Amino acid sequence: MAILSANLASSAALALILVAASLCLIEAKQFGIGIEIGSRGRPRQREFDYFNLALQWPGTYCQRTRYCCPNNACCRGSNSPAVFTIHGLWPDYNDGSWPACCTKKSFDEKEISTLLDPLEKYWPSLSCGKPSSCHGGKGSFWGHEWEKHGTCSAPVTGDEYNYFLTTLNVYFKYNVTKVLNEAGYVPSNTEKYPLGGIVSAIQNAFHATPKLVCRNGAVEELHLCFYKDFKPRDCAGGSSSSSDMLFSGSSCPNYISLPAYASLGAGNVESEVSWVPEDVDLRWVDRL
Repeated sequence: MAILSANLASSAALALILVAASLCLIEAKQFGIGIEIGSRGRPRQREFDYFNLALQWPGTYCQRTRYCCPNNACCRGSNSPAVFTIHGLWPDYNDGSWPACCTKKSFDEKEISTLLDPLEKYWPSLSCGKPSSCHGGKGSFWGHEWEKHGTCSAPVTGDEYNYFLTTLNVYFKYNVTKVLNEAGYVPSNTEKYPLGGIVSAIQNAFHATPKLVCRNGAVEELHLCFYKDFKPRDCAGGSSSSSDMLFSGSSCPNYISLPAYASLGAGNVESEVSWVPEDVDLRWVDRL
């Protein structure tokens, strides 16, 4: 009888473990995190399928700026960015989910000290808020991108330094701002441009379809997608296209704008204030 009771208890414990693992998998899928269950019932993230280079349009993003601080690139006066800047290089799965926080490695800014100048110019933070780290604290924008996305890119991009260097190289090689400017799509607070024309300009340049995210009819993000050898691939119909549109607050209309931005300037610098617009879906914030 004692042996039977022990066996029943073991079976019940195993069942609880499997149920808990299943619930974790369901929750992870709901929030877009790709997780598999290992041979011992433990969660395990599989290797990603492709890269998503997410770019931000400062003219749209910075219009929501309510506070200035030293690390907010929207507040740099005449030095505020006027080109698409990097949001991150994200590893994604073909099924619409993505891995996150794949190792316990923490961000160390000293590792990228020789890249700080181009990072400040082309990969700046456009807010004063400190994003979360993978270890329960708050940190820099670069630290967030490395810990959450860079560690999962490591099978291809390698260590922290090479993740940032690779992202910069891809960004410079596929210069979206230059392509659009040469096609006549320049920053303007009065002009509206055909969505199809902007997409076609990028298709003609890179032979792949981008993904655009809009807010109130203005381009806020533009995504370029790549195979793991960094050859361009279509974003349309892939990974998180529909979710990005949903979580951005609005989809892109047939005619969209690329607004210019008048910086608040250094004279308005205040202490750091974390601010999330009320109309942002928190699931979208989780993806960043």
